[in-house]
Order: sequence, then C-alpha cells, then structure tokens
Amino acid sequence: MKIPFKYTIRNFSSRKLTTFITVAGIALVVFVFAAVLMMAYGIQKTMRATGSNDNVMIFRKSSTSEITSIVGPDIQNIISTLPHIAKSADGTPLISYEPVVVINLEKISGGLSNITVRGVSKPINELRPNMKMIQGRMFRWGMRELIVGEAIAKRFKGAQLGSFVKIAGDNWKIVGVFTADGSGFDSELWGDALQLLNAFNRGTTVSTVTLKLDNPANYDSFKSAFESDKRLQQFEPKIEKQYFEDQSAVMSTFIRILGIFITIIFSFGAVIGAMITMYASVANRTVEIGTLRSLGFSRRSILSAFLLESLSIAVIGGGIGLFLASFLQLFSVSTLNFGSFSELTFSFAISPSIIISSLVFAGFMGFVGGFLPSVRAARLNIVSALRAG
Repeated sequence: MKIPFKYTIRNFSSRKLTTFITVAGIALVVFVFAAVLMMAYGIQKTMRATGSNDNVMIFRKSSTSEITSIVGPDIQNIISTLPHIAKSADGTPLISYEPVVVINLEKISGGLSNITVRGVSKPINELRPNMKMIQGRMFRWGMRELIVGEAIAKRFKGAQLGSFVKIAGDNWKIVGVFTADGSGFDSELWGDALQLLNAFNRGTTVSTVTLKLDNPANYDSFKSAFESDKRLQQFEPKIEKQYFEDQSAVMSTFIRILGIFITIIFSFGAVIGAMITMYASVANRTVEIGTLRSLGFSRRSILSAFLLESLSIAVIGGGIGLFLASFLQLFSVSTLNFGSFSELTFSFAISPSIIISSLVFAGFMGFVGGFLPSVRAARLNIVSALRAG
C-alpha cells in the first residue's frame, strides 16, 4: 500500500519551527545559486545583444579583444573591395573603421574604472540602427565631441550631457546620450574615428573594421572570398553579434564556476539542516511508523513517504528562493569585462534553464538531506517502534 500524500503535508504543521528553518536555509542557498546563474546569463545576454547579425567584424587573429587588434590602412583598402558589402543610397560601402581605446573615469559611487571609447565612421546609423539618441544630439564629424552610452552617464562623474572628458590630453565635449537597447554599447563613449586616431597619433591604423552585408545569407560567400585572399591571412571575419557573445564567454564562465563553488559550500549547511529536521521527524513519529507498518504499509512506502516529505520541503524552499531571486532582474550592476578590461553594465536575467536548474538543485539537497533519515524510518522494527510509545 502507498501512504497518501496528504499524510506528508499534514506532518509539516507538527514541527513548524524546524520546517521553517530548513525551508529558509534551502531558500537562501537557492537564492544565491540562482543569482549566480542570473548574473552569468545577464552578462551573456547583454553581450549577445551587442552588434547585429547583418554586420561582420574583422580583427587580427592573435588579438584577444578589440583593444589588442590592429588593422592597417592597406588591409582596410583590401577589405573594402570584397564582395557582398552593402552600400548606402549614394553608393558608399557601409564600413566603419573603428579605433578602440580605454580611458579612466571616476565612478559616482567612488573609485576609478576603465571606459571604452570607440571611434566610428559616418555610416554608423545604418550599421547600428538600434542606437538611438535620448538626450542632446549626435556628435559632429571632424569635431572632438562625444556621445555617451546611458549606462556610463548614470554611473560616472563627468560623463553627463555638457561635460568634458579628457582624452590624450585634450578635452572632448559630451553632446549627447544614447541607448543601444541594453547592449554592451551602452557602456561606451563614441566619437569621430578620425579625431580619435589623430588624438593618439595612430595615423589611419584602426582596431577593427565593421561592415554591413548586403544579405546575411551571403556571409559564407563573403568569408570564402576573405579567406582566399592571402593578404588577409592574419585577420579573421566574424559575425558582429557572435564576436561580442564570444567575448563574454570567459567572464560568464568564471562567474558561474566561482559562484557555484561558493553555493555548494553553503548547500552543506542546508543539507545538514534538512537531515536534522527529518531525523527529528523520525524520532518524534516512531510509534506512528510502527503503526503504519503493522497496518500493512511496506518499508518502501515508509521510505518513499519520508523522502517525499524531505523533497517537498526542499522544493518549497527552492521555489521561495527562486521567487526572491527573480526580483534581481529589476537591478543593473557593473563589472570589469575580462575581454576589454573596461566597464560593462548589465542586468540580472532569468531563463527557463535557470528555473529548472535551481529547482533541481533544491530537490537534490532535499534528497541528500532526507535519504538517510528515510532509510532509518523504513528499517525500524515494528515491535520496537510500538514499544517506544
């Protein structure tokens, strides 16, 4: 015979304090576990939103980020002659030659941090249509003016509309604030590529080249033409969105591994709490267990009932922890991007896989914590259990 599920639920009320403490402990561990996964996923989601599937980035193969890549003028000229590059209404190829540098700015909360400054070329509005001005105006070409991503404007001193930022000894005026739909571009400053190159005496050597394809389906054909040119062997093309997503891989993996390691340490406490709760439950219900066995309930039914009770406590705690963690989506935080060594602002993000992983993790803690007490309950001798009363 199987023991009814309502029997398991009824027993929660018989030891409210220990059950509450166990639920709270598991909820806390699951909250930390889910927060870590949400942080890693938030970074990936932010970087994945950076760029477009229509655009191709070209960079030096040996580079680990844009700031370590160098593309000379001769290579730029070769790239501009490749097939399948989209053109503007006046026939100009949609190519942006982009120097990328890092400067220091002071946070409003205190301390210095690195900020990415990106030089862009004139077709930038057609290359990145998701960029929209929300304050001020677009910078003027040929002038030392900047527009700032909204994430930087909110978090850094002197990064607001009308402020001046010192770059290579010169003051650049911030004339606008833009948004790029929560992507990594929101954590950058943009200006005229030629002015930025002049400021750093780099001639016409840029960090990367970004171009728009006439059709995303032509990427393989473009890549074949690129790779067949021996002059471009030291360089690599990649879909812009994929490039930035790959840049987040190291950081998100590091956060995930470190966070899960810490969470596992915390989970020992939750497992011990569940084990103590279930051992206390077995001790308090020895006679009850003996009565159930005398009524014909098998050892397997006893074990299943107690194990189900432990799993139920764990899943309830996991659900509470996950519910609390979901509110982290309302907050944005910033960290150092390991790829560019500059500030990256992102929001916590939840996904179905995070929900499932968190509940499975809670269930695992409940199973481990409840297994031994459940085995003890199932092995109780009927006569000895009845005499205990």
